[in-house]
Amino acid sequence: MHFRFLALAAAGLLTLVQNTAAQPQFKYPAAPTSNQVDDYNGVKVADPSRPLENPDSPESRTWIEAENNITFDFLKTIPERDGIRKRLTEIWDYERFGVPFKEGGRYFFSKNSGLQNQNVLYTTTNFSETPRELLDPNLLAKDGTIALGGLDVTDDARLMAYGLATAGSDWQQWKVRDVGTGKDRQDLLDWVKFSNASWKKDGSGFFYSRYDKPNEKNKLRSQVYNHKLFFHQLGTPQSHDKLIYERPDQKEWLFNAEVTDDGRYLIISVQRGTDPKNRIFYKNLADPNSKVVELLDKADAEYDFIDNEGPVFVFRTNLGAPLGRIISIDTSKPLPPKVDQLVPESKDKLEAVSSVGDRFVAVCLKDAHSAVKLFKRDGSADGEIALPGLGTAAGFTGKHQDRETFYSFTSFTTPTEIFRYDFDKRASDLLFKPNVRFSPDDYTTEQVFYHSADGTRVPMFISYKKGMKRDGKTPTYLYGYGGFDISSTPSFAPANLVWMEMGGIYAVANLRGGGEYGENWHEAGMLHTKQNVFDDFIAAAHYLIDNKFTSTSKLAIGGGSNGGLLVGACMTQRPDLFGAALPNVGVMDMLRFQKFTIGWAWTSDYGSSEKPDDFAYLYAYSPLHHIAKGCCYPATFITTADHDDRVVPAHSFKFAATLQAAQGCDKPVLIRIETKAGHGAGKPTTKIIEETVDRWAFFVKELGMKLSK
Repeated sequence: MHFRFLALAAAGLLTLVQNTAAQPQFKYPAAPTSNQVDDYNGVKVADPSRPLENPDSPESRTWIEAENNITFDFLKTIPERDGIRKRLTEIWDYERFGVPFKEGGRYFFSKNSGLQNQNVLYTTTNFSETPRELLDPNLLAKDGTIALGGLDVTDDARLMAYGLATAGSDWQQWKVRDVGTGKDRQDLLDWVKFSNASWKKDGSGFFYSRYDKPNEKNKLRSQVYNHKLFFHQLGTPQSHDKLIYERPDQKEWLFNAEVTDDGRYLIISVQRGTDPKNRIFYKNLADPNSKVVELLDKADAEYDFIDNEGPVFVFRTNLGAPLGRIISIDTSKPLPPKVDQLVPESKDKLEAVSSVGDRFVAVCLKDAHSAVKLFKRDGSADGEIALPGLGTAAGFTGKHQDRETFYSFTSFTTPTEIFRYDFDKRASDLLFKPNVRFSPDDYTTEQVFYHSADGTRVPMFISYKKGMKRDGKTPTYLYGYGGFDISSTPSFAPANLVWMEMGGIYAVANLRGGGEYGENWHEAGMLHTKQNVFDDFIAAAHYLIDNKFTSTSKLAIGGGSNGGLLVGACMTQRPDLFGAALPNVGVMDMLRFQKFTIGWAWTSDYGSSEKPDDFAYLYAYSPLHHIAKGCCYPATFITTADHDDRVVPAHSFKFAATLQAAQGCDKPVLIRIETKAGHGAGKPTTKIIEETVDRWAFFVKELGMKLSK
C-alpha cells in the first residue's frame, strides 16, 4: 500500500512535537465521540468523531453553539475588527452589473445597488432608458437568504422560468413569471437540483431535471441518485410533467438539456458526477414520437454543444486534443458518428465557445488569463476581440444571427466591467463601469512562474499595493483550488482589495488539477496524482518566502471546498510552513465524503475508499487522518455553514474537533459555523461581509499586522 506521504509527514512532525512547549490557550468544548472503527480491506481506521456527522443531534447542537461562542468571543477581542468592517462595507457599496442577454427584443441583466443581499433582475428594450425591475429576491426573505438560482426566457420574451434556492441549499424550487406583468403564474416545480431549464420555441413549456422527493428530515445529508429529465407543460401541475429520459441502470448519471436555437432538437448532456467527460444524446422535437438518440455514448472526452445547422451539430471538445478544438458531426449519417474538425487545437486552452454574430466566439486561456478569438463558420480565423488587460472575460451569449453580444472583464484590481461588442463595427463599447472608492493605479499584479517538487512549471498571480518592500515581512494570503478541471483566473473581489489596502499581498497559484492548461493539467492533479496539487501549493509558499515577499510567520493559506481540502492537506503535511490557515467548507474526511448528498460525484477526481487501490492514496493525504497529537499547527480558522448540502458541515466539524484535541501549542483552532447558509452560492451580502471581516480580523491578530488608523 502507498503510504509514502504519510511516512514523510509523520517524520517531519516528530521534530515539531519535540520543540513545542506552550499549551493551547483555549478550553475547547468536548465533542461527542464514539468507539467507531472501520475496516478498509484489513486496515482498521478509528473514527471517534462520527457522531458529529449528525448536526441535528442534541450533543452536536450543544457542541456547535459552544464552538461559535468561543470563536465570536475571541473575535470580539480584536480591536481592528470594527475598522475592517467599516472599510469593507464602504468598499462593497458600489453599483455592479451582470452580463446582459437578449430575447425577443428585450435585454435582461442583473444589478446590485451596492449592499443589497441579492442581485436584482431587470429588463429593458433600450439601455438609454430606465430599466424595469423584474425580480427582486430581497423581497422574498428579510434576511436575504433566498437567491435566484437560474433562469430561462422564452424566445418572445413573454415568460421566464426561474429557480430559487433557500439558505444556500442546492435544492431549488422553480416558478414561471409573466415578463410583461411581473406576476407569477401557477406553475410550481419542486425537488430540482443541478438543473437548468430550456423552453420549447412555442413557449408551451420547458425541459428540466429533478430527483424524486427526498426524505424531508435528511434532505441536506442523504445521498441523491437517479436524476430524471422532464418536460413541464405550462399551466399544469408538476405531477403531470412528462418523463423524457431516465436511466435507472445508471443511478449516478446527471441530465441537462437545451433546445437548439432552431427549435428542432433537444440536446441532452449526460454526466457522471463531476467528471468533465460526458455523453451527448439528442431528441428530434419535430417528431413527437422520436426516441432519444445516443449520439456520443462513450464518455471518452468533454463535449460542449455550441450550435447546429440542420442535422449538423457543432461541439467544443478535448477529444484527441487536450487543450480543446471545435468539431462538427452530421447526425443524418449512420452511427457511429464521424467527427469533422473545424478549428484545430492551439497552444492555448479553449475554455468556452459560443455561436453568435455568424461566428464562433472562443474564450481561450493564455497562462490562466483570457484571450478572445473569432472564427468564421467554416473554422477559419477571423481576428480577436481586444481586452483591456490581463484578466478574465466571460459572456458572449446570443443567437446565431445576432449582431451584438455582451461580455464582462475583470482582474484582481479591475472591478467587473460590462462591454457590448458590435460585430458589424468589430468594436467594443463600455456599457457599465462600476465606481469603486479606490484607485486601481495604486495596485499592481504580476504573474510569476515557479517549479514544483517534480520540476513542473506552475504560474502564480501576485497582487499588492505599489511601493511594497520586498523584505519578507509582508502579510500574505496564498489562495488555491486545484481540482475538477476548474481554472483559477483573475477576478476582482472587494474582500481582497481591502486585504491589499491593509498592507497584505494576495497570491493565487494555478495548481495542477485545475483546467488552466487543459485536460493533461487536470489529470496531473487527480486520483492517484492528487499529491501533485499539494506539492504545487507548498512550492508556491516556498517561492513567496524565498523571494522575500513574505515569511512563514506572515503567510496565511486559504481555499474553499476542494480548496479547503487543499489547505487541510498542506497544513497537516507541512505545519511548519504557514503562519495561519483558512480552510473554508473543505472536504476533510477523504474516506467518507462519498456517503453524503452529492459526494459520490467527486469520485471521478478523488477515487473512492471503497476501492482498495484508491484507499491507499486517499488515506495517504486525508486531512482528518493526518492530525498528529501534540503537533503545533498554524493558527486555524475553519468556516462552514449548517445548510451546506454540497460539502456537508460534518467534514469541518470533525476536522475542527480533532485538530483542537491534538493542538500542541497556543495557536488557536477556531471554527465559525454560519446559520441559514450553504456552500457559498447565493450567500447574502451581509453574511459575506461579516465572514470576511472575521477572516481578516483573525489574520490581523495571528499574523501580527499593524494597521494604520
